[in-house]
Amino acid sequence: MDFTVIGVDGDDTLWHSEGHFVLTERRFTELLAPWVDAQTVHATLLETERRNLTHFGYGVKGFTLSMVETALQLTEHRIDGRQIREIIGLGKELLAHPVELLDGVADTLEVLSERYRLVLVTKGDLFHQESKVAASGVAERFERIEIVAEKDVVTYARVLARMGVAPAAFCMVGNSVKSDVLPVLEIGGAGVHVPYHVTWALEHAEVELGHPRMAGVAGIREVPDAIAALEAERWAA
Repeated sequence: MDFTVIGVDGDDTLWHSEGHFVLTERRFTELLAPWVDAQTVHATLLETERRNLTHFGYGVKGFTLSMVETALQLTEHRIDGRQIREIIGLGKELLAHPVELLDGVADTLEVLSERYRLVLVTKGDLFHQESKVAASGVAERFERIEIVAEKDVVTYARVLARMGVAPAAFCMVGNSVKSDVLPVLEIGGAGVHVPYHVTWALEHAEVELGHPRMAGVAGIREVPDAIAALEAERWAA
């Protein structure tokens, strides 16, 4: 009845990510201020990102291309090459940003790795995610590193098959209900939601309150106890 494998998300679960995107979008908005208001920039950029996910996937590179496309659209192509270069520079700064672990991550992974097999499941640009994992200093805690294009039922099933573990013996930990919890619940696993202070609009999803295979915590340090509580409830059932 206990879990044998714990999956852990990367961005905004182990290290800061979305906050850097928010600050970059703010600078992008300021760049377009001579043409359009901030609310229009935000709405248009978000819709462009949504549309471009099927072409560019997740991550900084797709975000940068979406900023360029949004700038051309909202300025009716009046933006000049110098300003396009500035937008590309914003993307390069995001790619070069140092990895900053969230408080408590290193200690929590040490505790979890003593009892469970750990797998890091993170989505986004392969090169950028690989560099963040390498710079994080926690890669050795994981049995496997899975960098995926999407986190859905098919992806999680494939990861578990590679590890030879049944969904019922798997628990996923992450900040996104949409990507880290709901697909795992759907295949019969469990999830622990660790909220981050800001969530990308395209990752918003309704939390299924009271689900017997889901727990919510305030921070990463609470995860081991939350997993233990889920195991105890399974034994009681």
